[in-house]
This record gives sequence, C-alpha cells and structure tokens, in this order.
Amino acid sequence: MSALASSSTILHLGLGSFHRAHQALYLHRLIAAGDERWTIAAGNTRPDVPETIAALAAQGGAYVLETVATDGTRRYERVRSLRRVVPHTPDLAGLVGIGADPATRIISFTVTEAGYHLDAEDRLIVDHPALARDVDAARRHAPGPSLYAALTAILRARRAAGAGSVTLLSCDNLRRNGDRSRAGLLQFIAAVGDAPLRDWVAANTTSPNAMVDRITPRPTPEIRSRVRAATGRDDAAPVMAEAFIQWVIEDRFCNGRPAWETVGATLVESVAPYEEAKIRILNASHSAFAWGGAIAGLRFIHEAVARAPLRRLAFDFVTSDVIPCLSPSPLDLADYRDTVLDRFANAAIADTVQRVASDSFSKIPTFVAPTLHDRLARGGPIDGAGALAALFLGFLDRWHRGALGFAHEDQAMVPAVARAICVAPDPVAALCADRGLWGAAAGDARFVDAVHRAVPRVVALFDGAAR
Repeated sequence: MSALASSSTILHLGLGSFHRAHQALYLHRLIAAGDERWTIAAGNTRPDVPETIAALAAQGGAYVLETVATDGTRRYERVRSLRRVVPHTPDLAGLVGIGADPATRIISFTVTEAGYHLDAEDRLIVDHPALARDVDAARRHAPGPSLYAALTAILRARRAAGAGSVTLLSCDNLRRNGDRSRAGLLQFIAAVGDAPLRDWVAANTTSPNAMVDRITPRPTPEIRSRVRAATGRDDAAPVMAEAFIQWVIEDRFCNGRPAWETVGATLVESVAPYEEAKIRILNASHSAFAWGGAIAGLRFIHEAVARAPLRRLAFDFVTSDVIPCLSPSPLDLADYRDTVLDRFANAAIADTVQRVASDSFSKIPTFVAPTLHDRLARGGPIDGAGALAALFLGFLDRWHRGALGFAHEDQAMVPAVARAICVAPDPVAALCADRGLWGAAAGDARFVDAVHRAVPRVVALFDGAAR
C-alpha cells in the first residue's frame, strides 16, 4: 500500500444496505482508529430508494448500524465514513465529477449477479435490451444506468482530466468478480467503439477480485423504532446486519488503498479458495432455503432452516457434493458449513425468503452449477445438486401458478422460458436442458436422472405443498 499525503476518496456505485453494513463499516473503523486519509462518496446509477438517499444526505451521510448476534443481542454504531451522498440525476453528473477527480483513487461497486450481463463463458450479452440501449447511448457520449455505461462515462471523464490511474473494486457475490467485471467493461467499451478509452482502461486500472460476506436484510420500519429507543437518535436511514462480517481482497491496487487489514479485512494474493467456499456453501445453501421456504409458504429464512428435513437437505448437499470439490482448502470446510447454517438460523435477522430468492436465474449458474460440473467431471454422486435443482423446480412451479405469496424479482429470468419449463411434458428434463442455468451440464443424462430421483423426496419434505 502506497503512502498518501492527502485525503483520498473511494467512489462507490450502488448505495444500498449491504455497502453501508459492510465496506463503509470497515472504513469507519479505520477512521475511528485515527487514520482519516480516506472517505467515501457514494450514489446510485439508477433512481433507486430516493427516500433513503435523501435521508442520508440530510444526515450528512451518517447513519446507525444495528448489529444482531446469533443470541439476539443488539448493538448500535453510528457510521461516519460516508461523507458525500450523491443524488441521482439522469446524466450522472455528480458521480462522473467525483470519478474524474484525482483524489478519487478507488471506484467500487455493488451490483446483483444479473447486473454483469455475462454468459457462462464471460461474454457480454450485448443484445440484452438494457445493454443495447446503453451501448447506443455511450456511442453518443451519453451516460446510462448499467454498471458498464456508468463506468464508461466516469472513466472517459477521468482520462480527459488526466486524473491518473484508479482501482475498480467489485464488492458483490460474483465469482472472480474483479476479473469478470473487467472483462465485461472492456467488452462494453469495445462494443461502443472507443478504442482509445479501452486502451487507457487496460493500462491505467486494476480490478482485484474480492469476497464479501455479511447477511444484510432490507431495512424495515421497526429498525428505525429500535434505533430511536436504544440511542435516542431518530435516524431516517438506519441499516441492520448480522454480527458476522468478512472481506477478503486481492492486494492489487494501482493508486493506493486504505489499511483495511488493520480493521479485520484479509488481503491476499488470491481470493479463490475463500470465494469458492463462500459461494458454493453459503450462497448455494441460502438459495436452497429460500426456494424451500417459498414452497412451504414461509416468510423468513430462519423459519426454513428450522425445518429439519430442509436443513438436512442443505447439509447433505454441502457435505456430499461441495466439500469434496473444494478439498484441500485453507479453510475448515465442515466448520464453515456449520457456522453458515447457524447464521441462517438467526431469527433476529428476519431475512426474508423473497429477498434471498430474487435473481435465482443468475444465481444458479454461479452458486450451484460449478459444483454440479465438478462432480460430473469426477464421476462422483450428484444427489445433493439434484436435490437443489428439484427444489428450484418446485419454487419455479409455484411462481408459474402465482402461488408464491410475494412478488418475485429476477432480472435474468425470461418469463416465457421459465413458463415453458413448467408446462413441458417433462419439466425435469426441460429444466435440466437449460444451458443458461447449467452450462455444459445441461441435458446430461446423469443430471436428469438425479433430479427425477430427487423430486419425490423434495415433494415429501413439504407434505404436498410443492404440488
């Protein structure tokens, strides 16, 4: 880490609850320890949560974080690392201006898996309607709301200003998020036809991979009431998270960085083993509980974990399918599995089935399919992966019948394709044949057989609720 003589800025795109409960907290703790060389400026590339943005702006970027331990103990901390809240405007002028400032040395971002618009081979899906519009806008030097369009506008301005190199830091659940976001960005700029910018980005930016972990539910009105009762402060933009927190980052920064390692982050040469464990164990299991919870008509993840047969299904998937794929590992994978299940069981978090089930069509290729691929390649049993696929099919069937009990949000799902799976003569075969979900494993006879065998077991878990 290079020494910095003056105050430096991290510009964060995607000012949501997770950023405020995770990355902003690490920097807050660094500032509280006396290192005040870095601050955060943040805003959204879309007109999301305008009330929260306005409240944060009115509070000078400060907000209260409620942390809930597994025993239900709550503690409160006022986070003050967010010093500039950038209101959304269609031209993204505020974000572009900060990004073009030489004091901005890191541009970080949090998007959903679907927001990367990458296929299984990391090819940019340029014909996606949202991206096609943004490519056209970028050719006219107009901004757009997608990650790549926003970064293109910011980096164009930075290059024109001679503001120097900048690190692009992904802070989300995508595997190899730094490498893949970089691949998507360079492909986007190439599609726009701006070769000089592409060359500049290739030469003047780095994109470390990072693994982030902290369960952060969507805030509810009750959080504000609890904060007021506990602190006497009427915070209009509080956020709540579990006590567990983890951040593993590859130390590849081209223009300095905060000393995050002094406040709990792990700086490594390669994030891969930590990332694989988190994505394949935690994220895949989380989705399984969401699908099962939806089938059972439950509202919260901890209610799904309390269903012993469903917990056993997730436990068996990790034990029989995932751990053999990831061994050997620098982590104690069995202990990590047990810790994850205990975290999910935390009733005080009240994480919703609706939130965790969102964007399943982009989560399966990242969270579940890699384990399936590895087991098939090794000729090993795939009963666990087959059970998760059967669980997702039950979830999809309830969505098709309008029986979920909540509005399902899935940016990567094509409704006509999803409905075709549900009404096919053999829905299992139709699901298993979807290459967008399963990649090279799509249509594999061993996979189809495993899911067919798993369906009766999954249906039995819910006493007919899956029908």
